[in-house]
Amino acid sequence: FSSSFVGNFYPFEHILLLLWHNVKCMKENFVLNCGEKLRELRKEFNFTQKYVADYLEIDRSNYSKYELGKLEINITMLVKLAKLYNVTTDYILCVKDN
Repeated sequence: FSSSFVGNFYPFEHILLLLWHNVKCMKENFVLNCGEKLRELRKEFNFTQKYVADYLEIDRSNYSKYELGKLEINITMLVKLAKLYNVTTDYILCVKDN
């Protein structure tokens, strides 16, 4: 291989891999931050995970995955949660404070 390779990749491929990795990390952090916000709101309202899961019409274990950042929240659940806590969807998504 010539010196134009970086490991097994051409420089351009290496840059794409770095960008993909950074986006993946940002997405994981975003999901985790949303989960933390959901847990914070739930505790503020003294709700149990079961109560919120029942409100959302999902299993408690799936709701728990939202809080743990192991499952991405879909738009339907996001809107229901915003209504439950009387906040904006942006607030839950940590886009801005209410």
